[in-house]
Amino acid sequence: MKTPEFLKEGDKVAIVCPASYIKRNIDIAVKVLSDWGLHVEIGKSVTSQFHQFAGTDDVRRQDLQAVLDDRDIKAIFAARGGYGTVRIIDQLDFRKFKKHPKWIVGFSDVTVLHSHLHNKVGICSIHGQMPKSFDESTTAALTSLRHALFGKKTDFNYRQNTFPNRSGKGYGRLIGGNLAILHSILASPSDGKYDNKILFIEDVGEQHYNIDRMLWTLKRANKLSKLQGLIVGGFTALKDSNPPFGQRFEEIIMDKVAEYDFPVCFGFPAGHMENNHSLIFGKEVMLKVNQKEAWLSYSDTKA
Repeated sequence: MKTPEFLKEGDKVAIVCPASYIKRNIDIAVKVLSDWGLHVEIGKSVTSQFHQFAGTDDVRRQDLQAVLDDRDIKAIFAARGGYGTVRIIDQLDFRKFKKHPKWIVGFSDVTVLHSHLHNKVGICSIHGQMPKSFDESTTAALTSLRHALFGKKTDFNYRQNTFPNRSGKGYGRLIGGNLAILHSILASPSDGKYDNKILFIEDVGEQHYNIDRMLWTLKRANKLSKLQGLIVGGFTALKDSNPPFGQRFEEIIMDKVAEYDFPVCFGFPAGHMENNHSLIFGKEVMLKVNQKEAWLSYSDTKA
């Protein structure tokens, strides 16, 4: 797995929109990136609209392809998620990108790109805040993104009191993203093996029964049995049915992994939230967990 070169002041970065169109301007994000010493290019898709998409499939594909191929661009930010990346992923050519890799940043629908990059291209990427959300982001979340991009220390630990973790320690490559997207790409060319990996999951706006259904699908597809650890991020704006499903999302998750012994931590601050801390997918990590606290360390050794 290749790691793109970390950024330095003066580097050129691009913002494109591979999925849904963006309703607001991204001036704040451009200012933040400029204040980091970066030169920002804005793709045509950022100001395009075709129904719910940021331009037609061709517009979004050509926009993304252009920055994938441009050796002067050192990082690509998806302006927002929504829906649409899966419609263009199979038409993208990653040959030039593979020779000269760069950081791809985003979350939610960008999970399609993350998974495809890791399983078909062999390049690390960043699950982190997107320009659409910069104006609502915590300082800590943006700092974590800057550190990930510029190669500064990204190890992280936190405490939570919402639901008991399952204690333990695991080592493996960090993968994952949005649960609904991971579910939607099962058995596709973008899907990959979960064996011996540390899996991160998050989601937004789902009904409890649908979380249960998606996790059953992953379990029955043998995606969960050989994990080395599970990191549960934000499950926000959830909905319940009438009558209620009868379990919180944490209980739903623990039911699916109860028979396994890998560590599980809840409440990791990443996902559809203001405090969306960055994760470097594709890197080897150590996950250490007790009931209330978790540590995530990026390392190629089992120290």
